[in-house]
Amino acid sequence: MLSLLGAGSPLCDRITRRDLLKLGTLAVGGLTLPDLLRAEQVAGRRTQKSVIMIYMCGAPSHQDMYDLKMDAPSEIRGEFRPIETAVPGIQICEHLPRLASIMDKLVPLRSVYGSPSGDHDSLICYTGRSKQNQPAGGWPAVGSVASKLLGPSTRAVPPFVGLSPDAGHPPYGSPGLPGFLGVSHAAFRPSGPGRKDMVLNGEPGRLDNRKTLLAGFDNLRREIDASGTMRGMDSLTQQAFEILTSSKLVEALDLSREEPAVRERYGKGDANNFGDGAPRNLEHFLMARRLVEAGARVVTLNFGRWDFHSDNFGGLKNTHLPQFDQGLSALIDDLHLRGLDKDVAVVAWGEFGRTPRINSDAGRDHWPQVGGALLAGGGFRTGHVIGATDRLGGQATERPVHFAEILASLYQHLGIDTSVAKLADLNGRPQYLLDHFGPLPELV
Repeated sequence: MLSLLGAGSPLCDRITRRDLLKLGTLAVGGLTLPDLLRAEQVAGRRTQKSVIMIYMCGAPSHQDMYDLKMDAPSEIRGEFRPIETAVPGIQICEHLPRLASIMDKLVPLRSVYGSPSGDHDSLICYTGRSKQNQPAGGWPAVGSVASKLLGPSTRAVPPFVGLSPDAGHPPYGSPGLPGFLGVSHAAFRPSGPGRKDMVLNGEPGRLDNRKTLLAGFDNLRREIDASGTMRGMDSLTQQAFEILTSSKLVEALDLSREEPAVRERYGKGDANNFGDGAPRNLEHFLMARRLVEAGARVVTLNFGRWDFHSDNFGGLKNTHLPQFDQGLSALIDDLHLRGLDKDVAVVAWGEFGRTPRINSDAGRDHWPQVGGALLAGGGFRTGHVIGATDRLGGQATERPVHFAEILASLYQHLGIDTSVAKLADLNGRPQYLLDHFGPLPELV
């Protein structure tokens, strides 16, 4: 899984957020793969299953995107109007026309719940769990779990990768939550100052000499290491050598290799950052597609800062919604054009919803009771809505969907059975990946 990390703009609680969890070590048990994957492997052909997660930091207002409430009073419904989509009977916001035109490839979820509080915290999106009652080391993110249970599909491309849009900008998301799977399953971040280090300088023979020398030093350190850190570092070192001796990852990150028309569909670069430090680099959608094609198992990208306690409608219509509409629709269309729509699952969501009532600053505040999300790809049954809220958009009235159910569906897509698979925490206790939530049957 890849994570595209955002810049360091603080949210309303003044905390700088980190959208990627650090991850930790230890054992695995109970992994099962679908018969289809086994059959493909025996036949000499294996389909690469991947996930792209768009984390909408700060939490977008569901009732201004996929769940407009036109029968509600003006202080509830806001100024946006619904438009028809490619699926009769489904309407979404007028500022999402491109997504409306491909609604047959999408699944809007209007009743997502499970956010443990009104605090900004991406942990629920990455793990399906809250901070309360965490095991030793903390819960691991979905990308780290995929790294642990499935490993890399190719040694030259890490299974879980994190991208930062600019060097020097601290990321934001869930701070101080390392997870219990260890450094060898942390996200690889090929961005910023480290990007140039992915290119091999000098002759290959020099690299072999350094590899031999490093192994000699590590033998002594490994013998005296009781923490297990060296075991994790062994894996990281091996992966670093694989990356240095292969051009696959570097080529995947090189967007100049794309056709100009494709890059134009996605949109480009720094023009999408409006000086508030929030990441809105549309090229990250394209980079995510290239990375899963190269073999990454999960990619997450941070897009926007949706914490509109004031000027909600100006911020949404002037920047966030049009750009989100362009980037995500281009990604989904591209996956279908390339025949990847069954192999790559896409989810876009934030950590909670926003208040039904518009405040005195024309903004919407935190609302953990219910929010929204959007799914695509993954071989899912698309072109329909899951869940509903009341006339004010404040409570789920039909088919409440927990964050963990969506993550269970993503795990199932990757070939991981969350009803069976367990991981050992730092105390050696086996832990289920999710709190006994199963995949969404509506997607099958």
